[in-house]
Amino acid sequence: MPEYEFVDVYVPRGVSRKDATRLLTDHAEYGHWELDRLTLRRDGSRRVRLRRRIIRQPRPTW
Repeated sequence: MPEYEFVDVYVPRGVSRKDATRLLTDHAEYGHWELDRLTLRRDGSRRVRLRRRIIRQPRPTW
């Protein structure tokens, strides 16, 4: 089963949908993050949880 690391990103209420999309696209493209969960709160803010797979490098046996 793959292991993931997570990061939470808070997007305030005043941020437009276009700017939020650009922010998340940058995280995905340059940090190799993918969307795990998006929560829209009552006040209009968004809490986004991003995840990326942890790749373990095997130790050399020499």
